[in-house]
Amino acid sequence: MALKKRVAIRNQSAEANLFARRTFITFIGVLVLSIILFTNIYDLEVNSYQKYQTRSNSNRIKLLPVAPNRGLIYDRNGVLLADNKPVYSLEVIPEQVDDITVSLKAISQLLDISQEKQNKLLKAIKSKRRFKPIELYSRLSEQQVSLFSVNQHKFPGFFIDARLKRYYPFADLTTHSLGYVARINRKDSIKLDQQGLAENYAATRNIGKLGLEKYYQETLHGTIGHQEVEINNQGRVIRTLDFTPPIPGKDLTLTLDIELQMIAKRALSGKRGAVVAIDPRDGGVLAMYSNPSFDGNLFVHGISSKKYKKLLDPKSNKPLLNRAVQGYPPASTIKPLLALTGLEEGIITPETEIYDPGFYQLPGIETKRRDWKRWGHGKVNLTKSLEQSCNIYYYDLAYKLGITRISKMMEKFGFGEYTGIDIHEESRAIMPSVEWKRARYNQNWYTGETLSVGIGQSFWTVTPLQLSQAVSILVNKGEIKVPHLLKATKEVIADPKSEGSQEQLITEYEIDEKPPIVLSDKKSWEIVLDGLHNTVQKLGATGYNAFKGSKYDAAGKTGSAQTANIAQDEKYDAKKVKENKRDNAMFIAFAPFESPEIVVAVAIENVAEGGGGANAAPVARQIMDQYFGDREIVSTDKSKHPLHDNVYQQNIKKELNKATGTQ
Repeated sequence: MALKKRVAIRNQSAEANLFARRTFITFIGVLVLSIILFTNIYDLEVNSYQKYQTRSNSNRIKLLPVAPNRGLIYDRNGVLLADNKPVYSLEVIPEQVDDITVSLKAISQLLDISQEKQNKLLKAIKSKRRFKPIELYSRLSEQQVSLFSVNQHKFPGFFIDARLKRYYPFADLTTHSLGYVARINRKDSIKLDQQGLAENYAATRNIGKLGLEKYYQETLHGTIGHQEVEINNQGRVIRTLDFTPPIPGKDLTLTLDIELQMIAKRALSGKRGAVVAIDPRDGGVLAMYSNPSFDGNLFVHGISSKKYKKLLDPKSNKPLLNRAVQGYPPASTIKPLLALTGLEEGIITPETEIYDPGFYQLPGIETKRRDWKRWGHGKVNLTKSLEQSCNIYYYDLAYKLGITRISKMMEKFGFGEYTGIDIHEESRAIMPSVEWKRARYNQNWYTGETLSVGIGQSFWTVTPLQLSQAVSILVNKGEIKVPHLLKATKEVIADPKSEGSQEQLITEYEIDEKPPIVLSDKKSWEIVLDGLHNTVQKLGATGYNAFKGSKYDAAGKTGSAQTANIAQDEKYDAKKVKENKRDNAMFIAFAPFESPEIVVAVAIENVAEGGGGANAAPVARQIMDQYFGDREIVSTDKSKHPLHDNVYQQNIKKELNKATGTQ
């Protein structure tokens, strides 16, 4: 009997329950995932909104620094000494150029650029982003700018960009005072970072390296501005959103007189030396010139190694050295201060006389110290010692004073110390003393060295700036005015009374003073000053010839400093001595005598013949002639005073007009 096949009957109810359970589990899973998803969305959109918005804006919005314009510098009469001149450069955006090689070759032919330069530029372009401007040629001439401008339609993607660069119209005439700016290097960057100033220099390329440009760097620099721009994901600028203009640096007005600088340069032509002129009433520096000098413009764009080596070449006579603030033996220019010390210490009186036979000997010493006048001056008192610059008088005075009393008084006049002038390059020079020699050489001080100090020799050195300050103290009868180059600062500010308008705020330099030198007898000042007056005004005195015929009443003191030892019985002959071993010529002067307005110190190295009266005094005379407007020929011998004629004055005016661009 055949068996029948069983057919399973589906359990619809069980299947429905299974499906329901699976659906429920799936729903729970979807619900949980949805909750997680919406929780994360809520966290991103609500809780973390500010955080991610800031990140988004940082990626979308960029803050570009904008450099401020550097402050200008003027002389006391408003003549521009340091300008910001536009410098033109040719730039390109590579992605806008179809064939960069062909275009570059065509432009190079147009602007006369070498093939070597082209090859370097092609390599540089390949390493830069194609949508950013790349500088091709800098410092284009006006002719090159004109040529390209006419043909610019042929070169899409190429354009001329202008930037302001420092420019010194008087070139080497003002370098040692103004200094110069140059590119910010690694050392500068580290220093700015340490000072917390790096952010303010984010867009600045140059910084003050020397002189006033360095000393007043922060004043001249100004405050950085910002440009807020929108960029895409490639870093390309799409549009400008906001602009905060930079605040320009303050302009400086100096105490310098550029025409006095010109006179100083002409007077020192062909010589190594320095001139410093000061207004003793406030310490303002009227002129400060060191010769030879150099053009600060060479460093603004980056000086080549060839040109820099030329400046360092010994044959160039060290133009980088600012001789106005470097030490020289003062020679006889410090005799007035030695005389003042002798009066104050009671060693001498105006009537004290000594006999000068032409030499001086210490008790028990055979060595004779010669006077410049081999047969001597005979009987000499204080006044005559200054008029004739008698060495024997000051050998004797120095011996009686001793080095300790001399050094203490000279330190009061600023020797061996910084004057406080507003440049960083000045030297303290050397004011020798027992303690100084012990510290420097670990040796005792000898009496013979004191005698040399008495005539401004031995270890003693002074800077022309220190010398002019000391004379200022002397004519002010003890009042000390600190030398300075800054007269006032000027800045442009918003006028609160009128929206959108501006006004200038001028801040005068605050005159800095030190405690005065007080003497026990005030008449001592007058006695020494009268001696200086006679030195220039009395016939036969050492400074008479240089100031003969001047329309102003001047006073002064000559000096001749030995730079090499001469044997006791040997006569000095400049023609037989090597050029670098010849004497230096020194001179100090002030005028008018009754109420001085100007003090001048002159130092000239290794003169061929003659001393301070023949070489340095005429330079001071020329400075004073210019200051007081005495432009007439005051000597029938023009070879002695070649700068006093009207032709020279006309040349000065031509140079001034050329530098300032006026007619």
